[in-house]
Amino acid sequence: METQGKNGIISKAKNTLSLVKEYWYEPAKGNYIPYKEVASLSGAGFGVHWITLLASTIGLDASNFLVGASIGLKPMDLSIMLIVANLVGIPIGIFRSWYYDNHKLEGGKFLPFIRRTGLPIVLISTIFVWLPYENMEYLTKAIVVWFMYMLLNIFLCFYSESYTYFQQIITPNAQERANVMSISQVIYSFAPTVTGLVIPLVAGLTWGLNSIWTYRIIYPIFTFVGLIIGTIFFRKVKERLILPKKKPEPVRMLDAIREVAKNKYYWIIQSAAWIVFLEAGYGVILSWSFVYSHGGEYQEMLGVANTVIGNAGLWSMLLCPFAIKAMGKRNLLITANSVNIVFLLILYFTYKNLILLCILWYINTFINTFWNIVQHQISADMRDYHQWKTGVRVDGLFGPLGIIGTVIGFFTGLVYPAIYEKMGLLDDYNVLYDDNIRNNLFEILILCSALGALLNLIPFCFYDLTENKHKAYVGVLRIRAMFENYSLGELEEGELEDAMEIIVEARELYNKEKTPITKGMSKEERKKAKGRNLAIERSAIIMQDVYKFSTEAGEKRISQARQDVENGCIYLYDNADELLRMAKAMPKRTLKEKEIRSDAIKNARIKKRSARLLRKYGADSIKAPNESVQEEILSREATSFIESMKIKRELNAYLKMVSIYTAIVKPYTDAQNILTQFENYTHYEELENRYFQLCEAKKAEI
Repeated sequence: METQGKNGIISKAKNTLSLVKEYWYEPAKGNYIPYKEVASLSGAGFGVHWITLLASTIGLDASNFLVGASIGLKPMDLSIMLIVANLVGIPIGIFRSWYYDNHKLEGGKFLPFIRRTGLPIVLISTIFVWLPYENMEYLTKAIVVWFMYMLLNIFLCFYSESYTYFQQIITPNAQERANVMSISQVIYSFAPTVTGLVIPLVAGLTWGLNSIWTYRIIYPIFTFVGLIIGTIFFRKVKERLILPKKKPEPVRMLDAIREVAKNKYYWIIQSAAWIVFLEAGYGVILSWSFVYSHGGEYQEMLGVANTVIGNAGLWSMLLCPFAIKAMGKRNLLITANSVNIVFLLILYFTYKNLILLCILWYINTFINTFWNIVQHQISADMRDYHQWKTGVRVDGLFGPLGIIGTVIGFFTGLVYPAIYEKMGLLDDYNVLYDDNIRNNLFEILILCSALGALLNLIPFCFYDLTENKHKAYVGVLRIRAMFENYSLGELEEGELEDAMEIIVEARELYNKEKTPITKGMSKEERKKAKGRNLAIERSAIIMQDVYKFSTEAGEKRISQARQDVENGCIYLYDNADELLRMAKAMPKRTLKEKEIRSDAIKNARIKKRSARLLRKYGADSIKAPNESVQEEILSREATSFIESMKIKRELNAYLKMVSIYTAIVKPYTDAQNILTQFENYTHYEELENRYFQLCEAKKAEI
């Protein structure tokens, strides 16, 4: 048996190596990323995390050793500084969000920001730790810390957000994305493992974690090495978005926000993010226990504890793709959060024992790593859903609505600092050596975190974007891109094959009965039946899009579109209010009736807004935008930040004019788009014949 087990492990290892070798330069069928690029992405992630782990520790937070214990700023002062920083950061964040979706930098949508912002982060963070805080007055020290924090975060937010968004568009295949992120996270997780081990050891041998001199040695070394590693590997990766080959139009912020606000999954994810601050309160307990309990004699062991505990995340990263496949992202999130609640309740009674604390923290790290991986996955799925729903790809412009979370954070950010000060922790962190003060504080933090974990679980009970739905939505995006690229004369054979394979499978299974899964089935039969049933579910979404113009609702949509086109580009819909009342009064008993009613309400609201704007600005003042003006603005090369802001203002003014004009003529342009899409879809048989000819040609070659 032992020999068979060893042989099985050796056989699996050989198979894995064989797969890596086979798909090193070209991905497997149905996938998009070769293993060579996965390796490059992993190396790039290592560099990113080595930079951001240290740079992000420069935070305005009382639990932060650097600005709290080392520099000596009070918890409540830090919270007020953070609120001011967030207020100043709102317009910066809005600009960043808009710029992601509207820049003209070469190299992709997010990669240019990663390649340009790494060096400033390294330089600013190094200068930050070397400023002479020990010779400054308290107020001067606070102002300098705030200013450097703001300067650093201008670049750090671009860097870290770009990397997060980039991971979400490396492949449109959700399961492949989970697999790739799992592999890359296993590799780049060595970055926090190394820093978690080395920094406390260096601190124990030098000045300690609560001394600025420790960070003056560590920061330059680690951040510059991370920059070099990231720069090398980011040259070997690329982005993948499913978009038609036509040039994307600039997106006006208010228009994008209006559409984003209708995305229900965005609000579910955001509402959970607003609550997560409360759940995170217990995070200081491990490090503060090693540094301040038992008179601080175990401080040097914190690095060892961090390294061992960090190993738990490795197993989560390896298992996460399988867990997602078995449970689904939603169920995995709910399970992870439920286990975290149990962990916190046990921690309340055991935190004084360092060994039990480490064991519990190991288990919790294992569980929480699933959460950290999956939350990025659902964010990517949510963006794909939005593109399917609206027809517009938006990434950065989800950001401005996050201002709501920022405002909420003004108040929630004061909760834990108030608790710290109420429990006796001010600017002298040495009070944490007092067992009574420290233990009382820890117990309050644990109870607050348990409540936060419970509240954080609730929003995801309403999250119903399954992996199978997402796969169907991505399939529809590929089909739409095929039709549009065909109309542009730029359809490639690979795009045709991918899209038609999706349609052919869906058509074969459309309206078919699902296979009942019984206990008497073998494992293989059950797996095959589940796969077929999922494909049947997808076929409904896919074929509804393919046949959308041949249904009763589709025919009404075309009829209405023809009428709106006849009305002309500029037309005052005086009866828009009446149209909306009539639309709302339509029956909604069946799915067909609901679809027709939904179309009528949407159309009436568009006409109502068009009429309101036309009355406000007058028909005589409404002129079609001059695209040459836009091209001239976009073609300018900014040589400084001030010049880039000037270009942005001019473009915003132009886009506002475009937005007004677009809203007024939207009934007409929407109607045109529907008729154009209808025309594109009439070429289905032609594309199908072309696809079958390709298949026959490939068979003949074999």
